[in-house]
Amino acid sequence: MRKIALLILVFAFSFSGIKAQEKWNLEKCISYAKENNISLKLQVLDAKTQANNTNQSKLNLLPTLNGSSSYNYDYGRTLNANNTYTDQNSKSGSLYLSSNMTLFNGRQKWNTLKQDQLDLLAYLQDVEKAKEDLALNITSYYLDILYKKELLQIAEEQLKVTQLQIKRSEILVEAGTIPKGTLMEQTAQASREDLDVVNAENSLDIALLDLAQLLDLEDTRSFDIVSPELPVLNATKSMIDPESVFINALTFRPEIKAAQYRLESSEKGLSIAKGQRSPSLSMHGYWGSYYSNDYPEYGTDSDGSTVIFRQEMKLNDQLKAREWKEFGFSLSIPIFNGGTVNNDISNAKISIDRSRLNMDNSKNTLRKEIQQAHVNAKAAMKSFFSSEIAVSSTEEAFRYTEEKFNLGLLNSVDYNQEKNNLFKAKSDLLQAKYEYIFRTKILDFYNGIEISL
Repeated sequence: MRKIALLILVFAFSFSGIKAQEKWNLEKCISYAKENNISLKLQVLDAKTQANNTNQSKLNLLPTLNGSSSYNYDYGRTLNANNTYTDQNSKSGSLYLSSNMTLFNGRQKWNTLKQDQLDLLAYLQDVEKAKEDLALNITSYYLDILYKKELLQIAEEQLKVTQLQIKRSEILVEAGTIPKGTLMEQTAQASREDLDVVNAENSLDIALLDLAQLLDLEDTRSFDIVSPELPVLNATKSMIDPESVFINALTFRPEIKAAQYRLESSEKGLSIAKGQRSPSLSMHGYWGSYYSNDYPEYGTDSDGSTVIFRQEMKLNDQLKAREWKEFGFSLSIPIFNGGTVNNDISNAKISIDRSRLNMDNSKNTLRKEIQQAHVNAKAAMKSFFSSEIAVSSTEEAFRYTEEKFNLGLLNSVDYNQEKNNLFKAKSDLLQAKYEYIFRTKILDFYNGIEISL
């Protein structure tokens, strides 16, 4: 029974370890960040606030309805109908309802609604832009991790070659074929390469931590990513004419849409300002009534004179007796208001000019970014293929050097130098490869192609 319990416990720990070591692919990183990134959440909240403003603008088109009531208790000396003061306590209350509706005010409310709707669309495009920037940033971090993983592999492979060479040299030293200084030099080279491995591991750990922190993960210790099968690199991938990319990007890039919506919003702002010159027509209605336990009733005495009876009426009867209603229209005609309307119109026109300039600036920025992305992609492509040739030739040179070293025709210093040259060539190739992949992904991004590996 103990053995079974122990097996279950071991299995549970093993399963938890597997779960802890679950690796993330690029799509999962991007999806998680879009749901949990705090900066992005703040922008979403800004959009929600604007959505509330838009809903309020819709409700502002409806009539208003407000009610009020009061209750009073009076006591003390009071002048009565006989023109004498008496001690008297009284209770009173009132009910009141009012409604108002704007029939016309130069379409200011309607244009305000349209302006708020355009502002909401602009905010939503800002959110989309933030999502895309976040995805691009995550892709950069992700590729950096892949690069440093492969760099670590190269460093480990180089160390293994040196360790094998040391074992061979130990045999040759014992046989007296090579001097002991050669073995000592190779041992020192192995120490340096072991340090390269440690540095590569540290660099990889830092890269993993950077991505985990970008994702706002609480536990970063077990975070790791999937190493996907990377796309085949060729000389024609994503090398579309930058102007064609720009023309296409104008139709869907969120920053361009946001700038266009804000331009249209500022134009509505001018319509709102001009609407202040128009007369304003509104319709209103009121209803109210009053109640008091000291409500006087008039009557006739036996001698025919008019007297006041202090008899309290029922609540319903008194509310009907004192009921007051009103229905009417109000017309307001602006004549002179200290020049505020003209000033508002002038500022609205300035806002339109500013929005047009922001629109032009957004387009210019987009064009420059695409041009830069195209140039960077071409440069990365050239660097990658040149690095491939460099690695191929350096490998051939190293094989020749290794043969000479094994035959005792070359000293260890020259051998290690050639091996270091090969390591550097492979490192440069790795860097060029991931730079090329990232640059082409950026160009694809501006082409409207979703980022993936």
